[in-house]
Amino acid sequence: MPIRAFSPLRRLLIGGLLASVASALLPWSEALADDAKTLRIGYQKFNSINILKGSGALEKALAPQGVKVSWHEFAAGPQLLEALSTGAIDLGHAADAPSVFAQAAGKPVVYLAAEQPYPRGIGLVVREQDHLTGVQDLKGKRVATGRGWNAQYLLAVALQQAGLSYQDITPAYVNNAADAVAALQSGSVQAVTLWDPFLAAAESQPGLKNLRDGSGLSNNRTFYLSTASYADQHRALLKTFFTELGKVSQWANAKPAEVAALLAPQLGINANVLEVASERRNYNAVAITPQIVAEQQKLADTFQGLGLIPHKLQVADAVYPASVLP
Repeated sequence: MPIRAFSPLRRLLIGGLLASVASALLPWSEALADDAKTLRIGYQKFNSINILKGSGALEKALAPQGVKVSWHEFAAGPQLLEALSTGAIDLGHAADAPSVFAQAAGKPVVYLAAEQPYPRGIGLVVREQDHLTGVQDLKGKRVATGRGWNAQYLLAVALQQAGLSYQDITPAYVNNAADAVAALQSGSVQAVTLWDPFLAAAESQPGLKNLRDGSGLSNNRTFYLSTASYADQHRALLKTFFTELGKVSQWANAKPAEVAALLAPQLGINANVLEVASERRNYNAVAITPQIVAEQQKLADTFQGLGLIPHKLQVADAVYPASVLP
């Protein structure tokens, strides 16, 4: 397939990669500033936090308290959680798998809240020219994925459902969606694991198809995380954050086309792609329930069984004990 056929997707992926690099190069003097009057928020492309940023509502709500907001974009959850654990940001969001891997690595992050299930926002993408019709056809194939990605978990459980194991494929580990799609494009792998909006962008490209999404396999939740020390000192501030987040989430669920129009200019992503992704998502934040903890525990146990997490985790230990929801 000609490379230029991927140009919209490549632009999106390269943009995410550059955002990651920019975040990594953020001057430590700025990132680590001990400024209680600034709420430093980490976000990724296409999320309710991203929508909140675009609305300007949080800045208006915090202005009377003399609190400013700074926004820091990351290409994926692992990088965001690393920044959170080192004190470079105060608050952020990540998917289910990166959150578990952060706990496994001993990072001092805690769950504050979760979004509703988003199973169609992750998928296994293949080229039509490779004539793969189901997950069972991945046996013996090379699959590009990332360590600790939410879509890596989908790969593991989809293989299991198809009667295969993780050992039946050859994982090609990459650090970002751009590298994953480049590997598929070159033919060096036969499948990639992706998440929205990268997944929606890939689905829009001629010659690519989504072999399997997370329906029935993974709830693919987004989690809102901070550190216990920050949450202990700033509960009122966090409640204001979640109050404003709730308002824009309700609007976003009702107006997917308007969400796409709002985010397209700031993300450099086609509005049609964003609308597809937004229509299949529920942005509302909810409290961490025993059922959600059980979901995360199953995910952690699955990765431990694959040898990717070295020891047993108790997910409940990383749940912040007090509510910061309004």
